[in-house]
Amino acid sequence: MLCPTCQNETHRFGKDRYGNQRFQCEECRKTFSDRPIKALGTMRLDVAKAEQCLQLMLEGMSVRAIMRVTKVNRNTILDLMTMVGERCEKMLNGRCNKMPVVDVQCDEIWGFVGMKEKTRKRLKKEEDGLGDAYCFIALERTTKMVIAFHLGRRSSQDTYEFAQKLSVATSGNFQLTTDGFRPYQTAIPFVMGDRVDFAALVKQYATKDDHKYSPGEVIKVDKVPCCGNPSPDLICTSHVERQNLTLRMQSRRMTRLTNAFSKKWENHQAAMALHFAYYNFCRVHMTLKTTPAVKAGIEDHVWTLAELIQKTSTLA
Repeated sequence: MLCPTCQNETHRFGKDRYGNQRFQCEECRKTFSDRPIKALGTMRLDVAKAEQCLQLMLEGMSVRAIMRVTKVNRNTILDLMTMVGERCEKMLNGRCNKMPVVDVQCDEIWGFVGMKEKTRKRLKKEEDGLGDAYCFIALERTTKMVIAFHLGRRSSQDTYEFAQKLSVATSGNFQLTTDGFRPYQTAIPFVMGDRVDFAALVKQYATKDDHKYSPGEVIKVDKVPCCGNPSPDLICTSHVERQNLTLRMQSRRMTRLTNAFSKKWENHQAAMALHFAYYNFCRVHMTLKTTPAVKAGIEDHVWTLAELIQKTSTLA
């Protein structure tokens, strides 16, 4: 062991109150302990109980329902989710980097924080972190892996930021399909240039009934090439739209017409990162018979949730 202050040699110097080995520097005489990294940092929650809380959350249970089942305070559950979710986001940014991909589909899924956008405008709430929160998702079609995501508004600026994340996450040339959201058609070519064969799948809907919550019936689908030479047979967004369903089913705060929506932007971001990390590394995909990370070749085995917590603890 080297002294963290002066980087000189040390010698053993008994143990601290927790049983960890203590060392003393031979030069500056300072002492320090070799404390192992704890999976939950300074939280006093039992690791097994924390794993149970996160498992229930990842299966679509609300925070208060988890509190009733596990007897863990709701603030502790939220602190746990935020901590692990932030670590998962760092892990995803590090692992999903310069990945070789073949066919990528992008879409954005609507959610909200605190209140819906029309309510925010009606109440004239100007503070950040309220209103609509769109999660941009990029899914690799063959491996079903979520290679990039970005939480923001449905705006040109956030579309450019999402395109930047997607560019960092991928390498080489590949086909890319998005929906008809117009900012994609300028952001994707500007950020990735001739790396992508890019096309948009534009859906036209019938007139929506004002009393119906879901969108109108799809009456026409146009495949619009945007740049490069996209294959018409691969212009599709069905797989990423199916991922949207998985997200709504597995994350309670994304379930429509409930009061389980996110109250803080930071909590919403952490919940999204936690979901995508679990989906990529722990959740066995029905058609793949393994996890997307194993299929993509960046992992050699299916992670358990405990392993996810432990591996991300080093990123604290």
